[in-house]
Amino acid sequence: IGDMNKRRGRIMGMDQVDGLQCVSAEVPLGEMFGYATDLRSQTQGRASYTMQFDSYEPAPKSIVDEVMSKNA
Repeated sequence: IGDMNKRRGRIMGMDQVDGLQCVSAEVPLGEMFGYATDLRSQTQGRASYTMQFDSYEPAPKSIVDEVMSKNA
């Protein structure tokens, strides 16, 4: 969950399904690059994840400024 927060994610819920812990979160797509590798490292290869599009939202000003400065 700490890794999701670091990636600007919002935790929507946690459930236990068939003895497994399932975390539902909304995270910007741009923050998810490299997540599979990080997740495997943190869980010694035992965790998996799925991802699906949910919605578009405006980016925070700090992110917009960073992108604009790279393209200037």
